[in-house]
Amino acid sequence: MKNDLDCFEHTDGRLLGIMTDNASFNNLITDEVQSTLEVSGMEWAALRIYIPRLAHVIQLALGAFMSRLSV
Repeated sequence: MKNDLDCFEHTDGRLLGIMTDNASFNNLITDEVQSTLEVSGMEWAALRIYIPRLAHVIQLALGAFMSRLSV
């Protein structure tokens, strides 16, 4: 996980949050990110910063909007 975060240069204090879809393993991923960042010396409160299912909610809202436009 740390290698993946380092690839995107997010272990230097700039990771503001995680937005996910409705997959069942999101809590596992969020816990893993928090553990990885804590080992790197970065405080990241997963329960406070994690935005569950927001990507799915946006997709549903956009789909409803597009159907109203008959697109």
